[in-house]
Amino acid sequence: MRNEEHRALRGRREECAQLDRLLASAASGNSEVLVLRGEAGVGKSALLGYLAQHAAGFVISRASGVESEVDLSYATLQQLCAPFIDVAAHLPEPQRHALDTAFGARGGERPDRFLVGLAVLGLFAEVAETTPLLCILDDAQWVDALSAQVLTFVARRVAAERIAIVFAVRDAVQGDEGDAFDAVPALAVHGLGEADAAVLLDSVVAGPFDQRVRSRILAEARGNPLALIELPLELDRPESGFGIVPVQRGSISSRIESGFVRRMDSLPAATRELLLIAAAEPMGDVSLLWRAATLSAIPVDAIEPAQDAGLVELGGQVRFRHPLMRSAIYRAATERDRRRAHRILADAMVGDGNADCLAWHRGVAASGLDDVVAGDLELAAARAQVRGGWTAAAAFLARSMELTPDPEQRARRALAAAFARLQAGSTDGARSMLAIARAGPLSDLDDARAQLLGAQITFASTRGREAPSLLLLAAKRLQPLDATLARETYLEAFTAALFAGRLADGGAALEDVARAILDARWDETNRRLPSAPALLLDGLATLVEQGYAAGAPMLRRALDAMRSDPFSGEDVLPWLWPAARAARAVGDDVSWLELTSRHVELARRTGALGTLPIALAERVSVELFTGDLEAALALAVEAEAVTTATGNELSPHIPFLLAAWRGDETRARALIDASRTDVAARGEGVWLMGTELTSSVFLNSYGRYEEALAAAERAAEHPFELGLSTWVYPELIEAAVRSDQPGRAAVALDHLVEIAVAGAGDWSLGVLARCRALLSSDEDAEALYRESVERLSRTRIGMARARAQLLYGEWLRRIGRRVDAREQLRPALEFFADAGLEGFVERTRRELAATGETVRARSVDTANDLTAQETLIARLAAEGRSNPEIGAQLFLSPRTVEWHLGKVFTKLGVESRKGLRATLRPGGPGLGSYDSVTATSDPR
Repeated sequence: MRNEEHRALRGRREECAQLDRLLASAASGNSEVLVLRGEAGVGKSALLGYLAQHAAGFVISRASGVESEVDLSYATLQQLCAPFIDVAAHLPEPQRHALDTAFGARGGERPDRFLVGLAVLGLFAEVAETTPLLCILDDAQWVDALSAQVLTFVARRVAAERIAIVFAVRDAVQGDEGDAFDAVPALAVHGLGEADAAVLLDSVVAGPFDQRVRSRILAEARGNPLALIELPLELDRPESGFGIVPVQRGSISSRIESGFVRRMDSLPAATRELLLIAAAEPMGDVSLLWRAATLSAIPVDAIEPAQDAGLVELGGQVRFRHPLMRSAIYRAATERDRRRAHRILADAMVGDGNADCLAWHRGVAASGLDDVVAGDLELAAARAQVRGGWTAAAAFLARSMELTPDPEQRARRALAAAFARLQAGSTDGARSMLAIARAGPLSDLDDARAQLLGAQITFASTRGREAPSLLLLAAKRLQPLDATLARETYLEAFTAALFAGRLADGGAALEDVARAILDARWDETNRRLPSAPALLLDGLATLVEQGYAAGAPMLRRALDAMRSDPFSGEDVLPWLWPAARAARAVGDDVSWLELTSRHVELARRTGALGTLPIALAERVSVELFTGDLEAALALAVEAEAVTTATGNELSPHIPFLLAAWRGDETRARALIDASRTDVAARGEGVWLMGTELTSSVFLNSYGRYEEALAAAERAAEHPFELGLSTWVYPELIEAAVRSDQPGRAAVALDHLVEIAVAGAGDWSLGVLARCRALLSSDEDAEALYRESVERLSRTRIGMARARAQLLYGEWLRRIGRRVDAREQLRPALEFFADAGLEGFVERTRRELAATGETVRARSVDTANDLTAQETLIARLAAEGRSNPEIGAQLFLSPRTVEWHLGKVFTKLGVESRKGLRATLRPGGPGLGSYDSVTATSDPR
């Protein structure tokens, strides 16, 4: 870099060099993201200026966070996207619609913020196709919550685009929580070194300078460039040139703000008023500022003293010398003067179409109760909710509540504000607003809703243990008041109890919730409709409370209704997971496969990313049970992509299940040990049940029957952890028989008989026949094994069929029918190999060897060495998905998908998507396959 460029930012050689490397990397197609972190005034904005100045050939988009704007949803994001919003026309319709709705350009249902994020990612990538893109965001600590979430989403997903995104974030005050950009790579910006600080100080002080004063300023500033520039202006030096720097306490930012305020005090009154109006208007709209000046009779030339002092610049936007100047001006004003500034801005905005900002300015300007303004704020909150702006909605509703004269209306708006704060993720804020709502007069229905909200706040903050009992009380309270909401709340309570399982607090175990559902009484006006969800809820409760004989037939009718019911969209989403669990519990494989597929598809289509990982986890189990390991791995990769994109943690269930399934005991145990404490703290007993069940399958596969029996019996102690307890009984029975303790299988068999007979499906009846065969004499065993294989062959649950064939083959080999044994063991081995079930592969291989058949050693195709993500992208491309479609599913830009496909083609030695279809096969790249041949000297 040239010397003169270094002199422009003295003492920043290393920082400037890193920014130069960032620009070069982004220009070459390797996206770069960086956060500049440091205290106020340390030089972050100067580095951003350097970055913009040296981004030759880049399209540049700049925005700044504004403290007073933090509650205006998507405000900062809209600033960043404004220069190229026309490019959004090239986005897929769902993304374009989400972006338009978020920015208020059209109405519609609330867009999921991650669908908005995918739209912004696509927008940036589209711009970068022709010209490298640089996005600069200053004062990111003041960005509104939704913009911050979307921008961090984009920052995590850019990869192979010509995009650079750089944020500047002020260091948090001690005791503050981290910000939304914690996960983004950071560059710490520190104060200047002593020599550079001294040179900078000398350059801004004219005339003689007492050395003691100079030393004190250098000590006070601690290398902070803005402090070095501003503190000398605060000196009260006598004519002799001797002065003393007063000792000041507090942070550098507070001292600098104080200095700005003192400098502003010397300005004319009209100038100060105009600066306050500019500080109260977060968008920097110059035309709005002049309209406001006209309305308040402020002359145009009133801005000149502020410009002469270097405090503000007027160009395309109003820009203060430093973000601290804006906050200093606004905070220093009296409450009366701030209200006047907002009132003037509101008057100046009339007719410009920005109803939300108009309502906000009027709301802040109001000095007493004003029901008209409160109503406008409530309408603005409704519009914010449509855009997904729960933080803005909460702010509008809270101010609306403060201005409402009617006590009942005030309490109702406080309740709405509490709900909005909970949706925005502020449990403390929701709790405080809920207290206000409950203090006021509420109708019976609103009071019941307040009770429900209190339960939901508890669930959100403690993640489980107390939630079932609180939700159950709320459901009972709502029952005579709102049948639909009561039914949904009963489902919430049932699902919470299902998740909590053995860890639920007393009084709200699954059995307690089920009993309450069945005891519910519905009056004539709120009679429960015979809809699919209502049938499902009754069936679940009946199964838990009265057993499988009573509940399973009801659940099968409910599941049939769920599959045929035309209703769709977000309303059905909460019901699909318990429906899938019910299908697994009663052995209805058709419903299990169909409803899990529908759950995943609907969650993807509606952008319900909070629900999608749960749907994917259940579908992973489906694919494993049916034997499609590639599909299961693909879903696991997608689940990880979703949780990474949303910043959440991946449930330990999926990686544990895959590790145990594939025989990686070391990893499986490590996952259990690492997650057990956290899971117990959250109260998720269902996860503990799942680990016991999966462990028993794993241990049975390797013939470690004593250990498998112990794990299965621990799981069987809790029979109502729905969808899992059903399938622990076969594991317990097999482990007990194989460890020569058949007596310990008797109770499990009784439970399995009840389940299978009540469910009356081939899946459960086929597994029952297999378990009966294990406990039968040789005279009866064969008929039962044949029945098991025949029934299970009529289902898609390939794992159950293969295990029946393995047990049948083992029995045939034991009684000396080796040729017949091979006929059962060969297809079992083929399934286990394709499904990646390492333990069962080895067990079956040993059994085949005992029949006299030679089985080749395992042949694993690892030459291609595709990563899990590359395998999924290859699979989707082979199915005919376009790059934008693949990107939408995996939260990647189309260009990044293309980049990954290029690596896939190289590794597989193909040149096109057509070549992928021929190359990818079951047990394909990196997954491994088994080959076996028969070479026996004994034909018997």
